[in-house]
Amino acid sequence: MASYLRSWLYSQNPTADAPVAPAIIETSPPAPDEDDDADTVHGDDDAPPAFPALNSAQRATATLQPETSPRILTDAQLMPPPPPPSLASRVPGVPSSSGSSSLLVPTTTTKPPPKPAKKGKVALAPGHGPLDWANLKKSGQNLRGTDTLLRVTPSMLKEHRTRDDAWSSFGGKVYNITPYLPYHPGGEKELMRVAGRDGSKLFALTHAWVNIDYMLDECLVGFMVPESGS
Repeated sequence: MASYLRSWLYSQNPTADAPVAPAIIETSPPAPDEDDDADTVHGDDDAPPAFPALNSAQRATATLQPETSPRILTDAQLMPPPPPPSLASRVPGVPSSSGSSSLLVPTTTTKPPPKPAKKGKVALAPGHGPLDWANLKKSGQNLRGTDTLLRVTPSMLKEHRTRDDAWSSFGGKVYNITPYLPYHPGGEKELMRVAGRDGSKLFALTHAWVNIDYMLDECLVGFMVPESGS
């Protein structure tokens, strides 16, 4: 049946070309280049090259050196000897010149530590701590000893320098320090040094961080003024 249809198609169109079968072209690989390295070895050997090279200077030097066994150190060579016994009985101070060991501590570190400076505080009587003084100020008691604020001259200030009547000036303000004497952390004797005079300089040298305006606010007597004749 297929041959009949094929003959019938050719009879209807005799000018049609018959299908052409594809041609197979055979090609050969190109010839090897003549510039390739003739010494190159092609194969399946995956062994790494020798390192260092067989004809290198490193291999030539290694063959000339004799093989030596590792050195074994003694106990004295592994650990240094202990320090002289004299170092175990050291005392504070500069070491004597007779000791010439290099293991001595530097002289600056063998001095005894300095003694801490005393803060100048004294033991206060019971009931005379900072909280007790704060409660006394809040009690409403008249601690200034006057009814109104005064203008205090240097001569007036000098009259109040006893244990029972002590005034002092700090920053131009005059305070009655009499009730504060037993509450002073430095003692009554230190506070009496400024009785009857200006204590601003001594106050700044000893405890400038203290807020004296708050500490003695209830003891304010008045303000310093110059003498009337000056």
